[in-house]
Amino acid sequence: MNVSEKFYLGLDVGRTIRGALVSADGRIINQQKVIAEVSDPRIFISQLIAVINDLRRSVETQGRAFAVGIGWAGLVNQSAQRIEVMPNMIDLSAFDLHDEIEQATGLPVVFDNDANVAAYGEWRCGAAQGFKDVFFISIGTGIGAGLILSGQLQRGSRGFAGEFGHFKINLDGLECACGSTGCLETLASGPNIVRRVREQLFSDPTFSVSRLAMDMEGILTCERVFQAAMERDQLAVGVLKETAKVLGAAVASVINLLNVEVIVMGGGVMAAGDLILRYIRKEVQKDAIAQAQESCAIVMAKLGQDAGIIGAALLARDTLPE
Repeated sequence: MNVSEKFYLGLDVGRTIRGALVSADGRIINQQKVIAEVSDPRIFISQLIAVINDLRRSVETQGRAFAVGIGWAGLVNQSAQRIEVMPNMIDLSAFDLHDEIEQATGLPVVFDNDANVAAYGEWRCGAAQGFKDVFFISIGTGIGAGLILSGQLQRGSRGFAGEFGHFKINLDGLECACGSTGCLETLASGPNIVRRVREQLFSDPTFSVSRLAMDMEGILTCERVFQAAMERDQLAVGVLKETAKVLGAAVASVINLLNVEVIVMGGGVMAAGDLILRYIRKEVQKDAIAQAQESCAIVMAKLGQDAGIIGAALLARDTLPE
């Protein structure tokens, strides 16, 4: 390895702070993971700075870190580079966190939404590489998206674009964490897939034979639902089909609206793989304008949970001065 090699730092920040030292071509060299302190903002900020400085020092014999990119699980005011909202996390809106991190680390820093940086990672060296018009969807605890048009990451007027999870799906639906009702997230996110399985187990005695019934007294997880679906459990397969139907309708609307070349599906829920992806594709074929969907690929993300840290690092590489 060349001692003058350039490196970039990428962080993906939610309840876990994940950081990585990334080469200029998108390879992860070193990683760190810390459980975030969500009750004291000063401790939380110290954790962030410590991760950055530890990663920066880890490469001093091989090269130098030039910049830091950070993806946040919330709304980032792009022009001001400030965190405005981090749902279910610590309130950082009163802090000039961007300036504080730059002062403490001596490195230029760029903030963005976590779905945006994951989209950027998949575009630069993942499933969307080589495309110019991309819609990336992350489906996990929540649902977010990143949009790239004509080779440019699109953030909206203040940086809040991409809240795909808050597409209105059901006018009389459940209340969402955003304050509205009937959002896509209330039906298709990981926790809501589990909720819907529990509701059916409680309400329909015929599902007492489901392999998932035995999990009701313990911990029922998305991963357990996926495993049951692989074992052809009727309840699990049915819930995943309904989830795919809702997601497919929303994806079809995106294709009709934006005419993108590729939809990249990522996040923890997509660990179900073809169990859910094939039904999403079928729904899109029914709901999207034929000419638009025929020219749009729907593919699985390639970078997994590393998309955010790689994308954040490469966003810093491409946008910040050295």
